[in-house]
Amino acid sequence: MKVEAMRNHILPAVKCNVTLWLGKIVPKNIVPKNIVPKNIVPKNIVPKNIVLGNLALIAAALMASCESMSSDFSSLSNSFSPPTPAQAAQWALDPYDAENQRRGTVLLANAPWGGSIAYVNMYRIYVEDNADPLVKASAIDALARHGDVSDAELIGKQLQNKNIYVRVAAAKALQRLHDPKMTAILCSRGTDDGEDASVRIEIAIALGQYAADDSFQALCAMIDQRELAVNLAANDSLRLLTDHDFALDRRLWLSWYRADKKPFRKELQYLYPTYQREKGFWDYITFWAPLTFEKPGVPVGMDESKLAPSTAPEDFQNLGNTK
Repeated sequence: MKVEAMRNHILPAVKCNVTLWLGKIVPKNIVPKNIVPKNIVPKNIVPKNIVLGNLALIAAALMASCESMSSDFSSLSNSFSPPTPAQAAQWALDPYDAENQRRGTVLLANAPWGGSIAYVNMYRIYVEDNADPLVKASAIDALARHGDVSDAELIGKQLQNKNIYVRVAAAKALQRLHDPKMTAILCSRGTDDGEDASVRIEIAIALGQYAADDSFQALCAMIDQRELAVNLAANDSLRLLTDHDFALDRRLWLSWYRADKKPFRKELQYLYPTYQREKGFWDYITFWAPLTFEKPGVPVGMDESKLAPSTAPEDFQNLGNTK
């Protein structure tokens, strides 16, 4: 079996890897005397109901608080003793537990050695053959980080997967891999109103790296779709491709495109976007494992010599504050 073969190849290799990066109590509800007449507040009815309601709210708040604290302390304890490379590899190759496979794949993909050929081959097997959608989505993300241009076709096929998580992962992955042959399926899925908006948003971003007529036409069509988030993402890509901004006016975009013989800028400024957020309380507490975010980068396969200086992370200004 492919998984068993990968297990025999990977587990001995991880032994030489270093450890993963660090990696109210509410007072009793008593109706004050001499304030509310007795004939207005029935005895043993309203106060009892109010007390029971308050107790229910207190119980719910305490449960939510405990759950949140438990999660925070779990994250804190995990930073002290992260899984070892061997544990991560064993989880990733666990044939009986899909959650272990997903967790192990994520850990390996984010490790400094996650691009080793043995791991990359495992990602490819999971993208192609794994039946669990969450494992497949994690493998797609891992392959986009560590694969090459030839993997774009394998990932592109997943845009037609029945599971939305897989399709979103595939659309995001194609933002990191530059293959002009992928524009056809990107345009097709991006202009399909039946596709989920979350997928079409990522597709609109991916099309921002292709200065071609089919990409431009598809992005103009996406400007007219019902979801504002899709419209804004498409406008961002059009702005990057042309160095012009006609907002969400499709007719104006198309009339300008027909009149301009050279509508695309000579040098692209495309960098795939990455997730960033402001640091929270626990991020400062775990000073021994400083929080770092991946920076926007040039897609694999794109000629960097043709890129102009970029203004990232403002390139995709409509995606919100990414600083």
